[in-house]
Amino acid sequence: MKSSRLVSILLLLQTRGRMTAAQLAEELEVSVRTVYRDVEALGAAGVPLYGDAGHAGGYRLLDGYRTRLTGLTADEAEALFLAGAPGPAAQLGLGSVLAAAQLKVRAALPPGLRPHADRISGRFHLDAPGWYADADHAPHLPAVADAVWNSRVLHVRYRGWREPTDVDRRLEPYGLVLKAGRWYVVAGPGPRTYRVDQILELANRDEEFTRPEGFDLAAYWAAHQRDFHDRLHHGEAVVRLAPGTTLSGPAGEAVRRGGRTDDDGWTRATVPIESVDHAHAEFLRLGAAVEVLAPDELRSRIAGTVAELARRYGNSGASGGD
Repeated sequence: MKSSRLVSILLLLQTRGRMTAAQLAEELEVSVRTVYRDVEALGAAGVPLYGDAGHAGGYRLLDGYRTRLTGLTADEAEALFLAGAPGPAAQLGLGSVLAAAQLKVRAALPPGLRPHADRISGRFHLDAPGWYADADHAPHLPAVADAVWNSRVLHVRYRGWREPTDVDRRLEPYGLVLKAGRWYVVAGPGPRTYRVDQILELANRDEEFTRPEGFDLAAYWAAHQRDFHDRLHHGEAVVRLAPGTTLSGPAGEAVRRGGRTDDDGWTRATVPIESVDHAHAEFLRLGAAVEVLAPDELRSRIAGTVAELARRYGNSGASGGD
């Protein structure tokens, strides 16, 4: 719609400063001719917008001009307040900043949209960690976030999972990622991924670094996850599942894509596994609702465990001691 596009032009110029007609057209996915017409419409409406010709030209707003957010739709207002996650903001040391920002946005909204924004806060709450996950205790998170924002080098004492466990690292922090309630810092050289809660000591020596040109944090994280899952699930198992039994994650996806139903109603599928040890524990949780057909090592391990359980619980009159 033209009205929303006009507001978008205003907000783009307000946040980015000078922009050419070509840049605005690319951002809004319209033609340059459409941008010219929209700019004329804004000028006719009294918006102090002017353009300069030449190589370094473009459109900009008169210095000091700020538009109120009256162009927000109800859906946009609701999404804005849903996006403000108070838990992660507080962990980053930005809890009060987020609260102040939301207060200012609410005050700038037209009266008809304020109930929509308030309704989001009262009906939706974002809680990132899983049910059985311990809270991520990361006392150095605010300092890491500050280093990310200001492109400052960090010298850390980090606890890894391989020997030697405690190592010294010089990090150039490119960005922070919150995944399932746990914070990770993506840092160069490399880049590599580090858990923030595993940083034991931290020092900032006011050394600046240059962020790699074109580095895309979201794209890096997506590739990192794909690589993690590829390395994690390097084995396979052939299983049969009782009707109504489901698996989660990559195994569940494999069943949905390649499972076939046998004559007795059970589903047969080849699923990825992390290791024999991990699969042994995971499939035992399903009890008699799963039968492992291969590999032989995994089938034998489960059979041995079941036999031991049968021996222990076979005598119902046992008192429970040796």
